[in-house]
Amino acid sequence: MKMLPLPPDGQTPVRALTIAGTDSGGGAGIQADSRTMALCGVHACVAVAAVTVQNTLGVSGFHEIPPNVVADQVRVVVRDIGIGAAKTGMLASTAIIEAVAGVCRELGIGRDGDIPLVVDPVAASMHGDPLLHAEALDAVRNTLIPLATVVTPNLDEVRLITGIEVVDDATARKAAEALHALGAQWSIVKGGHLRASEFSTDLLYDGDTFREFTAPRIATGNDHGGGDTLAAAIASALANGYPVPDAVEFAKEWTHRCLSASYDLGAGHGPVSPLWRLHEDA
Repeated sequence: MKMLPLPPDGQTPVRALTIAGTDSGGGAGIQADSRTMALCGVHACVAVAAVTVQNTLGVSGFHEIPPNVVADQVRVVVRDIGIGAAKTGMLASTAIIEAVAGVCRELGIGRDGDIPLVVDPVAASMHGDPLLHAEALDAVRNTLIPLATVVTPNLDEVRLITGIEVVDDATARKAAEALHALGAQWSIVKGGHLRASEFSTDLLYDGDTFREFTAPRIATGNDHGGGDTLAAAIASALANGYPVPDAVEFAKEWTHRCLSASYDLGAGHGPVSPLWRLHEDA
């Protein structure tokens, strides 16, 4: 696969921002975003929206950061450091979503601004533990997704947001159309959770054309952080100036390699791993 460039020593890298929750187990959330961005040669800035209490077995609780503090983190980073792209992950509540949307509009982040925004509309962990208050789904639909350059829900999130149960190509296309209709410039319906299929196909839609990105399915339970990794890789490529379809193609290949390099951790699901790039460039 074609890598994103690593900056020479002493040269300021491309910058990207993740607005998301932490993962105390280190497998997903801001930790996964930062790992992928760093190994893509991107300087990762962070705005913490929530602190989770979790390990490989699940999420036992989370603490929300005050919405104005979340927005202020975004504001000071963008005004001082500058970013080429941003992504969202766990935003937890309506108030945080509204604060993030407000500061994004203020700073030109999103589909109508100069800075592309990848929206990963995190609603629950891979174990099914809630990471978003139920009443905040309307804010995801009506406030967050309309800002998205690209929206990247998993199939459970697709069902919660659109009411469509994706079981095949036809329902995947309906879901992509429904997500686009909510206002996203591009929508992705990911096939990673259709585990009966021999291949994992992600469907990208811009309101006119469907594009498919397919990789062989990897039989592993160590897929924690896969969605975060895909979204962070898209953001990293967008920060490097890639068009959206090329960014998604890169991210699909990146995530496939990370799944291939995933490892056991704790007593539950281990994480996908971008550490393979350290060996690739050695």
